[in-house]
Amino acid sequence: MIKTLFLLFFSTLLFAEYTNCDFKIDSYEEVCKKASKRGVSMDYINHFLLSSKVDRMDEKSFKLFQPKEIKRHHKQEKKANNALVKYVPVIVKHLKKYKEVYDFSEKKYGVNREIIAAIFMKETRLGAIKPRHDSFEVFNTLVRKVKPNSSRNRWLIKMSKENMVSIISYCYKKGLKPTACNFASSYAGAVGIPQFMPHNFYLIEGYKKELGDLNRMSDAILSASKFLNQTAKFRELLDWSKIPPMKKVESDWYEYDFTHKNSSFVYATSKHSAKRYNCFACNKKELIYLKGYVQKIMRYNNSSTYAVGVIRLAYDAYKKLNQKGD
Repeated sequence: MIKTLFLLFFSTLLFAEYTNCDFKIDSYEEVCKKASKRGVSMDYINHFLLSSKVDRMDEKSFKLFQPKEIKRHHKQEKKANNALVKYVPVIVKHLKKYKEVYDFSEKKYGVNREIIAAIFMKETRLGAIKPRHDSFEVFNTLVRKVKPNSSRNRWLIKMSKENMVSIISYCYKKGLKPTACNFASSYAGAVGIPQFMPHNFYLIEGYKKELGDLNRMSDAILSASKFLNQTAKFRELLDWSKIPPMKKVESDWYEYDFTHKNSSFVYATSKHSAKRYNCFACNKKELIYLKGYVQKIMRYNNSSTYAVGVIRLAYDAYKKLNQKGD
C-alpha cells in the first residue's frame, strides 16, 4: 500500500504542470513572463529554465565581452578587412555556385548578391569558420554574471534576456525539447553562416523549403537578404556604376578615422543621444549615394569600418565577376 502511494505521488510530481514564473533569479522571472506573452506555455518555460542548460557558464565568451577585449576587436577590424581582399576570387566562385539562389533573392528582396556574399565572408568566411559556443549559454552567462552597475552593463543584461526569450520561443514553436534547443554560435551568441542574433530568428526563411536553417547556404542567403530588406529598407539594388573606387574610399576613411576622434562614416549626431560625431561622408556630394548604402549595412553591424569593408569586398567582387571572359 505504501509503495503504491509513493508511486502515485511520484507520478503526480513528474507530470505536474508549472503555472507561474517564480524563480530565485529575478532575471529568469522576467524572461519567463516575456516568453509567456509570446505564447510559450508556462510548463515549457519552467522546464527550460530549470534544466541543466542554465547551469552551464561560458567563461570564455564572458571574458571576450569585457570592454578591453571589445576595444581590441575594433582595432583589429581594419586589418581583417585588408586580409579579406585576397579572398575576392573565392567570393566570385561562391556567387557563381549559388547563382540560382541569388537570382531568386535579388528579385524578391532587392539586395545585391555581392553585398550578401561579402557579409558572409566577413562573418564566417562563407561558412568555413565553425562556431565554438552555444548561444543560450552565452546569454545566460551574461545574465548571471554581469552586474547592472553601468549603462553598458544594463544594456548587456537587457539584450541577453531578449535573446534568451527569443531562443525559448523559437524552440517551443519548433517543438524542440529544452535539452535539444542548442544553437552553435560565436562568442557573442550569433548563429549560423550569416551570424544572426536570436532576436532576428523571425527573419529566417528557407529556400524551396518550409523551414529555414541558418547553417544551410541557400537559406542563409535568403534570410540575410530578408534581414536587410526589412530592417534596413534595402529594397533596390545598389547601382555599382554610382560607387566611387572603393579601395581609395576605404583608405581615406581609415586615415580620417585615425586622425579624428568619435568619427563616423555616415552620422553627424547619434540617433539615440545628443552625442556628436565627426562625419566623414557628410557634405561630400561624391559620397552621397554610397553613404546611403553604408548606412543600410550598418543595420547588420553598426560599425562604420565593418560596413565600408563589406562594400569594398562587394565592389571588388562585382568588378571581377563582370570582367570580360568571366
